[in-house]
Amino acid sequence: MSASTATRDAARTGADGRPCQPPAFPSFRADHVGSLLRPAALREARQARAEGKLSAEALRQVEDEQIARVVAKQESVGLRAATDGEYRRAYWHYDFLGGLDGIEIYEPEDKVQFKGATLGHKLRVNGRIGWKPSMIEDFRFTAGCTCNAIAKQTIPSPSVVHFRGGREAIARDVYPDMDGFFDDLGRTYEEAVKAFHAAGCRYLQLDEVNIAYLCDPEQIEGLKRRGEHVEGLLDIYAGMINRATRARPAGMAMSMHLCRGNFQSTFVASGGYEPVAEVLFNAIDIDAYFMEFDDERSGGFEPLRFVPRGKKVVVLGIVTSKNGVLESKDELKRRIDEAAKFLPLEQLAISPQCGFASTQEGNKLSEEQQWAKLRLCAELAEEIWGR
Repeated sequence: MSASTATRDAARTGADGRPCQPPAFPSFRADHVGSLLRPAALREARQARAEGKLSAEALRQVEDEQIARVVAKQESVGLRAATDGEYRRAYWHYDFLGGLDGIEIYEPEDKVQFKGATLGHKLRVNGRIGWKPSMIEDFRFTAGCTCNAIAKQTIPSPSVVHFRGGREAIARDVYPDMDGFFDDLGRTYEEAVKAFHAAGCRYLQLDEVNIAYLCDPEQIEGLKRRGEHVEGLLDIYAGMINRATRARPAGMAMSMHLCRGNFQSTFVASGGYEPVAEVLFNAIDIDAYFMEFDDERSGGFEPLRFVPRGKKVVVLGIVTSKNGVLESKDELKRRIDEAAKFLPLEQLAISPQCGFASTQEGNKLSEEQQWAKLRLCAELAEEIWGR
């Protein structure tokens, strides 16, 4: 944190009148993936905008008001990292990617199939991929709302651009070979990291679902059926991520979230992390991994044995965001003890396994249940690791 930033924060006060004291670097001990259930006022405003009854400026004002409230709420339940809840987005991934050069979001005849739900949009590459400022001003607003938490920005991982549609979704006249595509995509993310840092971001998260999908034999077969080259794909994804993470200056933290799909409490993939663990933990340069461990679909904690000692943090997603049943502290402590058999306790943390609203529809639980789960994470982290 620069001297000017520290001076600005010291001049600000929270709701209790005390000076703001945001952390300079995330602790990860109690955190959350990023998205939060949309409040009624925001849902109504977005619907009014879609019907042409509300201007873009008026919608943004509602978003600003709701983001300021939700940042304060995150701090009030004890979190030391806060997001904008992804309140300006309809989707966790498409809103950011659609803002880049060369990528188009469209509604196809064949939808993305979850286990029990259908997602309506896809993306395709119809031009050279390049960085175009996307969500930079959104981050600045969120950062300006924080007091005792560090502002965290979430963006989809570069692999999302490839995995969703593969070769057939990438214009051959633009990218006759895939090497040029992956190179442009990696460079674009390198520029994105630098741009967020220049905007003051010190905590950036890549939402990386597709490496987790590579743990599922059914997903692998699906890639093969559509003609994708599966061999070496994990290394390609790791290379693009590393190109992005190497661009972060000292003092900027980057995390990676892995899950197997999250849409209205449904999922896409299953399978433990064993097939990808060695590359995931030893070939990817990242500070923390948010990992889904809320049910048997994610497998056991054994793959954590591959995590380098003393360097990286694994944030255990052992609190589910898919339903409102509140986990017991005793059960969560037991599971943390179980994970600590494979990775020292000082390298562990806790969070929900995924966002609460990866799309604007949200998962099937109430806002009260959402906040109870986040408060639980904060309380448990303090009991185990202290403040």
